[in-house]
Amino acid sequence: MSGAAPSDAIRRRNPLLGPNRMKLGIFGTNGKGAAQTLVPEAYRPSWKNSVETARQADDLGFEAVLAYARWKGYLKGEPSHPSGVTLDPFTWCAGIAQATRHMTVIATSHAPTLHPITAAKQCATIDIIADGRFALNVVGGWNKPELEMFGAAMAEHDRRYDHLEEWLRIIQRLWHEEAEFDHEGEFFRVLRGSSMPKPLQRPGPPIVNAGGSDRGQRFACEFADVCFLILRSEDTAEIAAQIAAYKDMARRDYGREVQVWTYAYCVQRATRTEAADYLEHFAVRHEDGPSLDAWSAGVGSQTKIMQSPEAVRSFRKRFAAGAGGSGLVGTAGDIAARLDELSEAGLDGVLLTWVDFADGLRRFQEVMPLLETRGMRAPHPQAATASA
Repeated sequence: MSGAAPSDAIRRRNPLLGPNRMKLGIFGTNGKGAAQTLVPEAYRPSWKNSVETARQADDLGFEAVLAYARWKGYLKGEPSHPSGVTLDPFTWCAGIAQATRHMTVIATSHAPTLHPITAAKQCATIDIIADGRFALNVVGGWNKPELEMFGAAMAEHDRRYDHLEEWLRIIQRLWHEEAEFDHEGEFFRVLRGSSMPKPLQRPGPPIVNAGGSDRGQRFACEFADVCFLILRSEDTAEIAAQIAAYKDMARRDYGREVQVWTYAYCVQRATRTEAADYLEHFAVRHEDGPSLDAWSAGVGSQTKIMQSPEAVRSFRKRFAAGAGGSGLVGTAGDIAARLDELSEAGLDGVLLTWVDFADGLRRFQEVMPLLETRGMRAPHPQAATASA
C-alpha cells in the first residue's frame, strides 16, 4: 500500500471541492426530479434513466449528482403518486458511483429515519466503492407524514437541528476514531461505538446541508462544506448580499470557509420566446396542482425557508418549475451569462434540474464551452472524449 494516496489527499481530489469557479451538478434523478408537472415527457426514475443521465452529466464534467430522500409522497392516500416513487439514495449512489468516473455522488439522509451507526457504515462503504467520490447531505426532516410512518414525532424546528447535530457528531466520530467510544447524549446512547472500515476520505466525506432558517444556517456554517440556499431575489446585488452573509457567518462565528450553492431549473431553447413558452407550458398550464398544493403546504408549515405564507404563494411558479429554485431560462448564451452573474455574486455551484433530464443535458452541451470561455470552468478531458 506504499503507493496509495494519503487519505487527506483523497478528500482534496473530491470533485465537489475542486477548482472550477462555477461547479455544476444534477438533482433528483433518483426520483421524479423537482418539477411538479403533468406533461408526459416528465422524468421518471427508472434505473436506465438514472444511469443515462448520470453518465451524460459525468461526460460533460459535472461535479456532482445529488440523490434526495423521500419516503412518502405529498398526496395523502395516494402512495403511487410520482412524488413518492423514489429510489433509496444510499443504494442508488453506490450504483451510480460504479456507472460514472468523475463526479461526486451525494446521498441524502433524514436523521430521524436512520441510526447514525448505520449511516456511518453505509457512507464509508459508498466512499470506498466511489474511490473517494462521496458526500453526505444531512437533513433534519420536515415531511410530517413520512416521519410519522417511522414513528418519529415531528419535533419543533430548532429541536430538529439539535437532534441532527448529535446524529452527525456520532457519525463523524465513527468515521475517524480508531478506538471504541461511549456516547451518552440527549438523543442517542452508544456503547463501545466503532465502525470499520473507515471512509477513504479523512477525516470524512464532505457534508452538505441546506439551512434556510437562522438555526439552519448556523448549523450549515458550523458543519457543512457545501451550504445550499434558495435565492430569495433575482436581483444580482441582493443575491450577492445573501451569499456574503452566509459566508461571513461561517468565517466570523466558526472560522470556516464554506461553499454556497443553489439549485435551479433549466429551460433552454433556441430563442428566449421558445424557452419562456415552454416554462409556461409545463409549470403553469400543466402544473400538478394537488401535489404542488400539498408540497407547498408542507414546506410552508414545517420549514423556515419561506418566511411567510405570502412568500410561499408568490413562489408558486418556481415551486412548480423546480422546487423553488431559481430559473435559468433562455438560449445557451442567456444561461451562460446568468451563471456568470451568479458566480460574480459569490455563488460556487448550482444543482440543475430539467423536466426531461436527458433532453436538457443534451442541450446543455452548448452551454459548457461558453462557461469555459467566460473563465468559470476549465475544459474537461472526458467531455472531449465523449464528443470524439
